[in-house]
Amino acid sequence: MTAYHFTPGSVPLLISMPHVGTAIPPDIAAQMLPVAQETADTDWHLRALYNMAQELGASTIAAEYSRYVIDLNRSSDNANLYPGQDTTGLCPVDTFDKQPLYAADKLPVETEIKRRISSYWLPYHQQLELELQRLLSLHGHVILWDAHSIASQVPRFFEGKLPDLNFGTADQKSCDAGLQTALTECLQNSAEASAYTHIFNGRFKGGFITRHYGQPQSRIHAVQLEMSQCVYMDEAAPYAYRPDLAGQVQPVLKQLLQTCLAWSKQQGRAAT
Repeated sequence: MTAYHFTPGSVPLLISMPHVGTAIPPDIAAQMLPVAQETADTDWHLRALYNMAQELGASTIAAEYSRYVIDLNRSSDNANLYPGQDTTGLCPVDTFDKQPLYAADKLPVETEIKRRISSYWLPYHQQLELELQRLLSLHGHVILWDAHSIASQVPRFFEGKLPDLNFGTADQKSCDAGLQTALTECLQNSAEASAYTHIFNGRFKGGFITRHYGQPQSRIHAVQLEMSQCVYMDEAAPYAYRPDLAGQVQPVLKQLLQTCLAWSKQQGRAAT
């Protein structure tokens, strides 16, 4: 089994889905408690939600393995992205609800963490980097859209209910300010988007992928979108996809991605 699903595209847009995986290799599952098999903290159904990607010509990369195996949106050195705030690590030891994933004597040790980096983390990031560089060489610039979702209420990480659409641009460091402005204007001018609340650089400013690969000075622009799952699915197990709800937010996603491509075209014209 490969560590990811990858589809190359033809436009300067790569959609990354690092937390959609649900697979847990048998040797790792054998070390875990039963709660791990529920993979409750998955970014459920994003591949279905972003079904317009191929139509738009975007490249996509999506994880095969669960974030409980290794979190692809964390640095391989396990640095805390939000100093002073509670977060889960590179190889999580508990769920978002603080349920332990391992018995105390089964926690992954350093050698096991290094093995998981080599087997699962590196392949995803190597392919992501290769595709960014391919698109950059073809188009002269590229936009990385890091797609995520999370339960609308997770008391461990934030108080109350999240906005529906949570954008992160590392406080406007991971993309050109003009791209963030274009996305903001899209949301303000879209009749479909008016049904959803949104925020830029609130609780979620972008994870490792956004912060590491987003280098606007090198013409690589990264944006993270963390969606509240209540806008497209049931948040309680079995975490069912809701086509009725998804069908309402998908036009907004498409408009946002089209805005990225329109902004990209403007950059191309400006460079010539």
